[in-house]
Amino acid sequence: MKKLGENAGFWANLPQPFYALAPMEDVTDAAFRRVVARRGKPDVIFGEFVSADGLSSERGLPNLMRLLYFDESERPVVAQIFGEKPENMHRAARICREIGFDGVDINMGCPVKKVVRTGCGSALIETPELAKEIIQAVKEGAHPLPVSVKTRIGYREIVLEEWLGHLLEAEPIAVTLHLRTRKEMSNVPAHWEVMPAAVRQAKGTGTLIIGNGDIRDLVHADQLIAENGMDGAMLGRAIYGNAWLFDRSITPDQITVHDRLQLLTEHSLTYENIFGPKKNFVIMRKHLLAHTTGFFGSRELRHRLESVTSAAEVVDAIEWFRTEFDHVHHFSSQQKSAAALSSNRAGD
Repeated sequence: MKKLGENAGFWANLPQPFYALAPMEDVTDAAFRRVVARRGKPDVIFGEFVSADGLSSERGLPNLMRLLYFDESERPVVAQIFGEKPENMHRAARICREIGFDGVDINMGCPVKKVVRTGCGSALIETPELAKEIIQAVKEGAHPLPVSVKTRIGYREIVLEEWLGHLLEAEPIAVTLHLRTRKEMSNVPAHWEVMPAAVRQAKGTGTLIIGNGDIRDLVHADQLIAENGMDGAMLGRAIYGNAWLFDRSITPDQITVHDRLQLLTEHSLTYENIFGPKKNFVIMRKHLLAHTTGFFGSRELRHRLESVTSAAEVVDAIEWFRTEFDHVHHFSSQQKSAAALSSNRAGD
């Protein structure tokens, strides 16, 4: 096992290699993380990123706390924060520690213009001294929790060796490399050819290296780890339409229509139970539609789900589908009872 730096926390107990669920805004919220954890739990789960400036504001703190809710079933679970003011990052890290997270991750990779123009996210690649100051501030605020970084391999061009060198000087417990520059967004294939050099550069530092970008599934992740030697893999977009992504015991073709309908019901009710009116239910639609493809009648069900505004409407759409397509999919009374039970327990 790789010798890790101080305050390794849960990272020291992960399998080698390990597999992580990526932090994604309006995707990896508390409801989605919970339904994924029930269907094949990743080795480590990252929550969606949260503004350190917002957490440091009396007005912003209450509104952002919903982003920091998590369930015990998700552990180890890591909070991700972003910002460019070390003092606010320190304060946000302390809040994450007090809430009970297992680790804190610093977002130094977000390419979105509204984030970058404030000097946050991938903009920090351009200011490495500030980036190191931020890492130190977060480590002090989060202590004794382990602190990691998620970033890209450059801003306008690939500068991985120089940039990673700066990060390693600050001694985070792990660095996740999204293998594109900020300029490239997600418009080009990930540059996996640079990963072996990054692994060699980090060797002996006590910092784990995690690869991210265009990973299709766990089999593909295994292949990339074998070829490039990183300590773990982080999967993001592959989770769309496949909440079973991290379950090696099941393949996509083994996921039944009944399984998908149960997921839609459970996810919708869990989302509504956790967030209520504080988070627009419309955000759920992309999850519902992603899990409603590839089976007879899915187009008709998608059409109904495109306009839902509540969990009750999702349940109604599913009941309509069961009635209309029972002759094709042969939903048994036992399956219907299981779906009803799932509905009742989704908020447990």
